[in-house]
Amino acid sequence: MAVINKYRLKKIKSPLNYIGGKAKILDQILPLFPKEIDNFVDLFAGGCNVGVNVNANKVYFNDNLTYLIEMYQTFQKNDLDSTIIHIENRIKEFNLSLTNEDGYKKMRKEYNKQKSPLDLFVLIAFSFNHQIRFNNNHEFNNPFGRERSSFNVSMKQNLEKFIIRLKETNNFFINDCFNNFEFSFLNKKDFVYCDPPYLITTGTYNDGKRGFKGWTEKEEKQLLKILDDLEKKNIKFALSNVLEHKGKSNDILKTWVSVNPNYKINFININYSNSNYQTLVRDKNASIEVLITNYEPQVQLKEKTLFDDFNF
Repeated sequence: MAVINKYRLKKIKSPLNYIGGKAKILDQILPLFPKEIDNFVDLFAGGCNVGVNVNANKVYFNDNLTYLIEMYQTFQKNDLDSTIIHIENRIKEFNLSLTNEDGYKKMRKEYNKQKSPLDLFVLIAFSFNHQIRFNNNHEFNNPFGRERSSFNVSMKQNLEKFIIRLKETNNFFINDCFNNFEFSFLNKKDFVYCDPPYLITTGTYNDGKRGFKGWTEKEEKQLLKILDDLEKKNIKFALSNVLEHKGKSNDILKTWVSVNPNYKINFININYSNSNYQTLVRDKNASIEVLITNYEPQVQLKEKTLFDDFNF
């Protein structure tokens, strides 16, 4: 219990280097959430950086990547020591290192036959940029992270803290596509957070060629319809997204916000720590990241910005 208490009030960083993870901007996002939450739904859980740090009575982590959810469920079910021992034993068994690509490929081949949840984490630890990638046959196919990736001290500590947090809080892991998630149990005391693939960015998870559902204008509109339905039921939500990115504009999202007066735009400062909002608007290559809420956050970001500055 002493170990658990040690990490109780600290931010937890996911052990996964998940594309689009929100670890670096948690200090901006979390203060904008409601202060009291009964059921918290992390609809696109990914690396779980947001959900694992939310103060709620229950947290529901949902993701359509089956093998990811199975890995989290195994973390939650097994005791911490046995998980670490399994990981370290597999590293020794395949002689995994910063340079042993053959050992990595042998383990990857075995994983694709057995699909052991903890073996997936070992592969991620030694894969290129610690990324998760599957092909259309649901085979893990991320290349070896030569001279860069390993189960290092930092990754081990992040994993231990992550598992401890999962065990000390009330969490549920669900493997559904976002448009199949069952929202009927929610009420006005609950909160839904969405961090979907960004329509106008170039993430590999957008293309639908990785064995799992891609993200197109169709999915974008489906999600916005779901959020509108939550609004009608007085259920609070927050949506992470970008309005503009490298000269591209998400006009679907801009129009959706403009016709819904109850929706608030909170601008997130992600890569421009020394720039103000006006500088971002003038920079045609800037990425304008936002958190859209259907309520007025109790805490305002330091810099109040004007939605009228965008062209529709």
